[in-house]
Amino acid sequence: MRAYLDCFPCFLQQALRAARIATRDEEKIKRVLDAVGSLLKDIPLDSTPPLTGRLIYQKVSEITGNPDPYREIKKKSTERALALYPCLKSRVAASSDRLLMAIRMAIAGNVIDFGANWDFDLNADIDDILEKDFAIGDYDAFKDRLAAARDIVYLGDNAGECVFDRILIEELGRPVTYAVRDAPIINDATKEDAMQAGIADVATLVSSGTDAPGTILETCRADFLQTYRRADLVISKGQGNYEALSPADGPVFFMLKVKCPVIGDHLGVAEGGIVLQAAEGL
Repeated sequence: MRAYLDCFPCFLQQALRAARIATRDEEKIKRVLDAVGSLLKDIPLDSTPPLTGRLIYQKVSEITGNPDPYREIKKKSTERALALYPCLKSRVAASSDRLLMAIRMAIAGNVIDFGANWDFDLNADIDDILEKDFAIGDYDAFKDRLAAARDIVYLGDNAGECVFDRILIEELGRPVTYAVRDAPIINDATKEDAMQAGIADVATLVSSGTDAPGTILETCRADFLQTYRRADLVISKGQGNYEALSPADGPVFFMLKVKCPVIGDHLGVAEGGIVLQAAEGL
């Protein structure tokens, strides 16, 4: 997915937010804004938002000297999600369609986003998503693909959200490879975050090799790309992965909550809508 003009003020706002978390030094924060402003003027519209985000957060880390501004926020997000885990599992167990409820749970976890969606109410969003209709709901196609799948790749998104992904993985009944970012960026999950969420207990945990806020395939490691390309089913969680991979080839299903009007327009879905979308051609 390419960038749109409305993405550019959002990029600058994200840089300011991250810089303020990374440091209290206003001179450094101003240098971040100056550097990002200079960077943005040379970004073409056909560049994907995660590719631009990668460059922006590299600037934040370089200028502030803080390689992981969201470290404590990520830990607390995971702790909060783990506290909810028993209740969420019981709701899946009580559902007449456990798989569908687990998918809803996974999408509910996608509200934990400190890039595009800083202001969220986790408990309220969970209740809302568990009840609302899908704006795009390719559930039958997903079930058919899952029934035939032997190798599943699950592209993780944010720390804390991994706990909700774990609930879905536990319902899939197939071996799963769970891919996370190679280095800290925003509150995206790294191996450390996924381990805290218990992902290693239910899936093979790997790094995709990318340090971008989305699975940009050209930045991934060769061994991960082999795993990705031989998968019978790829679950792509969140907006960053959607931005990086759409339009996608192969057995990819996007799962996300729409938290941005640009992505809403791209999908033809109102902001706040929940999506389970099969890649074109499936």
